[in-house]
Amino acid sequence: MISHKVAKLLDYLPERLVTFFCRKVVDYIIKKYVSLDIKGEENLQGIKKPVIFICNHLSNSDALILDKVLKEQDVTYVAGIKLSQNATTNLGVRLVKTTTVKPNSADKEGLTKLINLIKDGNNVLIFPEGTRSRTGSMIEAKKGLLLIARITGAPIIPIGIWGTEKFLPINNSGNMDSESFNYADIGVRIGKQMELPKKNQGEDKLSYEERALTTIMKAIAVLIPEEYRGVYK
Repeated sequence: MISHKVAKLLDYLPERLVTFFCRKVVDYIIKKYVSLDIKGEENLQGIKKPVIFICNHLSNSDALILDKVLKEQDVTYVAGIKLSQNATTNLGVRLVKTTTVKPNSADKEGLTKLINLIKDGNNVLIFPEGTRSRTGSMIEAKKGLLLIARITGAPIIPIGIWGTEKFLPINNSGNMDSESFNYADIGVRIGKQMELPKKNQGEDKLSYEERALTTIMKAIAVLIPEEYRGVYK
């Protein structure tokens, strides 16, 4: 990543200059280190805003890669507030359109802002697992996605990604400033648009939520190699 000192220095520069600098750096890094394989772009043809894109989460670089893949879709990415509080990862947050939430908490303000974004016609991308997988495979998703999809009525487009855990691996100590880029083959697969599963007659809330969330997450899982599917094999 860009060094912590450089990241702090950029705070004193005009925002447009910072964005220009970061874009050039990220474009250079991706071009140098990444071999990108994308399939399913035809599933983006003719979609009407707003759409909720969902994707598995392996690395802090996921949004940087996906922003290139979805560059024509004008997507706002949902990011944990911790990323904007770290000098280095904040550069990525400033580079792509984001709205922040507080993970693992009843963040009514962040959730309301996100829902209003969608209702206003904006495409968003959510990582339903809520955090990067430390195992390199899918982990259990949070139920917040169901609430957002139900309230907004927006259709869902699943995306599967792999290889980013090698491109920008998670630092074992948890220090995101120490994460660094490596050569990697990255795959991105875009699935077909789907709707939130409907509740069956007589089905209780807990059973419905488990079934609906599993259905949605398996729509991601089928797009990626089996070893990445984790709890959604």
